[in-house]
Amino acid sequence: MAARERLARIRSAVVSGDDDEPGLSLAVLAGAVAAFVSLPLAGLLVRASNYGLGHFLDVFADTSSLDVLVNSLSLVGLVTVGCVLVGVPLAVLTVQTDLPGRRAWTIIAALPLVVPSYIGAFTFVSAFGPRGDLAGALGVIGIERIPSIYGLHGAALVLILFTYPYVFLTTRAALLSFDGTLVEAARTLNHSRWQAFRRITVPQILPGVAAGGLLAALYALSDFGTPSIMRYEVYTQQIFVAQGSLGVPEGYPALLSIQLLAVVAVVLALESRIGDGDTAYVSRGASQPGRVSLGVWKWPALAFCTAIAVLSLGVPLGVLAWWFQRAGDAIFEFDPMIAWNSLKVAVAAAGAATVLALPVAGYAARSSSRLSMVSDRLTYVGYAIPGVVIALSLVFLSTEFVQSLVKTVPLLVFAYVVRFLPQAVGSVRSSVLQVDPKLTEAARTLGRSSTDAFRSVTLPLIAPGVAAGAALVFLTTMKELPATLMLRPIGFETLVSYIWLVRGAGSYGAAAVPALVLVGVSALSMVVILAQERYNG
Repeated sequence: MAARERLARIRSAVVSGDDDEPGLSLAVLAGAVAAFVSLPLAGLLVRASNYGLGHFLDVFADTSSLDVLVNSLSLVGLVTVGCVLVGVPLAVLTVQTDLPGRRAWTIIAALPLVVPSYIGAFTFVSAFGPRGDLAGALGVIGIERIPSIYGLHGAALVLILFTYPYVFLTTRAALLSFDGTLVEAARTLNHSRWQAFRRITVPQILPGVAAGGLLAALYALSDFGTPSIMRYEVYTQQIFVAQGSLGVPEGYPALLSIQLLAVVAVVLALESRIGDGDTAYVSRGASQPGRVSLGVWKWPALAFCTAIAVLSLGVPLGVLAWWFQRAGDAIFEFDPMIAWNSLKVAVAAAGAATVLALPVAGYAARSSSRLSMVSDRLTYVGYAIPGVVIALSLVFLSTEFVQSLVKTVPLLVFAYVVRFLPQAVGSVRSSVLQVDPKLTEAARTLGRSSTDAFRSVTLPLIAPGVAAGAALVFLTTMKELPATLMLRPIGFETLVSYIWLVRGAGSYGAAAVPALVLVGVSALSMVVILAQERYNG
């Protein structure tokens, strides 16, 4: 009787359409994680509130602050539009056309993400700057001046080349999920391929384009290295310079940070209006439309793909290889412990972010309560806040309340976790959503606790998503510049801090080895990420 009763309970759990809400312990864990990673934002707001509204308005009305605002908005606008103009055509070519070598072009188009934008920036300056290799080669034939790469156009060009993969990957995912029968139906109504694309495909993939555009815009707002190298004043560069500088008005960095967060809020609001339409992604199982034959347009398409690949991969890797060849004895001066420091903190951040993401993602995926939504959204605050702002807030909090944490590795790792936890949460949550909750319920009816059921049933099924999330956190942590520069312990060099140091000293040869190591390790992380996705359409 006991065995028959247990079998009936299992059957009831499997066939039941009603899913129980997650337990109180999971809700408490998710709420605690959300509150924990919200500390930097709370600290920044507390510090800024000490200076009063009048002081804030004075800083905002200052001419230099207005210039920084205009510069930042101009850069974000150009980068977002440029990423869409590059990423969307590449996605369409690799999914919906007979472009030769589509699989290879898909991988090549995603790879610029492994090159940190600041490395791209100073390789471009080395190649195309006033004293760069191109200027030297043209000087031989009598051309003494070339257009300056510094300023808005140079910063925008570099950021577009190394952030367009965000738009490419999200748009490609939307195209792969798109129901091709809708296009075929439009074609039977005498719509041309262009009309069908404009009226049917574009509205369906617009949320994916908007999501990628948002990532590119947030990256442009948060980037510190590229604008600094390109001598273009934006919020992140001004906040970094103002922190600890003499003669800076009291509270200026904190108040500038609040202005930057206001700009971030506007960007998020604009994206939500674009992305939250009536359209929805169609099941991945839907049929794909027939591939468009490019015909004579095959050659311009290949030329476009090749040009983007040369600029985003050929130039930085070629310049780094050239530096390496010319480095000489500087190659042997590189201390391997610097690479080990980077690996150590990146692994720690990836591990901590993954562990903290599990309760948040599990609760968000299994509950529709207001608490689950708030917990989930609060973890994403760190991704919207630039690294320089998070670092500034943690400097304030540690100095005021826990001085033993000032300039320590745990504080640095915490900054990484706050900044990149959303990447792990998103990956884990999407994996949990694909696991039938009835499987866990069936395990519970066999007498297993919630923890045992999660460990034995859910965790093996979501392991690929967990690995992809951890690899993504590892990848972005390896490249993070401003938080590393502001929070690392004295004498604790990482790859990015060492690259920044020798770049500032003009010793490009000494930067070759750490830059190549950083790109190589990032590429390995990208392999793990791509292995979890179906990019070959």
